[in-house]
Amino acid sequence: MSATVPRLHPKARLQRDEVRQRDVLLYPEGLVALNATGAEILKLCDGTRSVADVAAALRQRYGAEGIEQDVTAFLDGLAAKGLVLYGR
Repeated sequence: MSATVPRLHPKARLQRDEVRQRDVLLYPEGLVALNATGAEILKLCDGTRSVADVAAALRQRYGAEGIEQDVTAFLDGLAAKGLVLYGR
C-alpha cells in the first residue's frame, strides 16, 4: 500500500473554515472536519507522492517515527468514503 499514490477526489477540496478556525474537507454531500494532522496529510496528497512519501515528509517535519500505519489508516478511511483515490 505504501507505493500507492493518494489524491483527493476531484469533487473534494481542502478548505479553511474561518468561522470555526479549522480545516475541513468539503465534498458535494457534506464535509469532514479535520484536525491539524489530518489537514497536513491531505495537503501532501497531491497525486505525485506515495503514502510512504507522505509519511516520510511528516516524519521529517515532526520527528515522529512509525507513522506510516496511521497515515495509511487515515487515508483508507477517507478512501472508503470515496474522498481519496489511489493511483500509481
